[in-house]
Amino acid sequence: MAKYCLAHVGLNGADPEDAKKTAELFGALFDLPVKVGNTSVFAGDAVEVMKTPYKGAKGHIGIGTPDVAAAKAELEAKGYTFDESTAKYKSDGTLNAIYLTGEIAGFAVHLVGKQF
Repeated sequence: MAKYCLAHVGLNGADPEDAKKTAELFGALFDLPVKVGNTSVFAGDAVEVMKTPYKGAKGHIGIGTPDVAAAKAELEAKGYTFDESTAKYKSDGTLNAIYLTGEIAGFAVHLVGKQF
């Protein structure tokens, strides 16, 4: 049986400037480091703010699991489906992230590789 944890909450920023301001606010509130990436800005590991609106009307929820491929297979066996176009792989070919199809309460949900 796969193990899961909350990896992060993703918010849809209006644009890169909005994303940075939002992440900086969370950083200031909770003393979290802010890291600007290519498509998003993180406040610690807890909050990801997308530079442009992405999946999920309200944003997304990242669910961490040590083995994304095994967790995906387990959820597929339960009847859940995935958006294969969102799959991201590590340099060694290991599946590292993928979104489930659809939304839950306005949030897209994705599995992401995370050791815990």
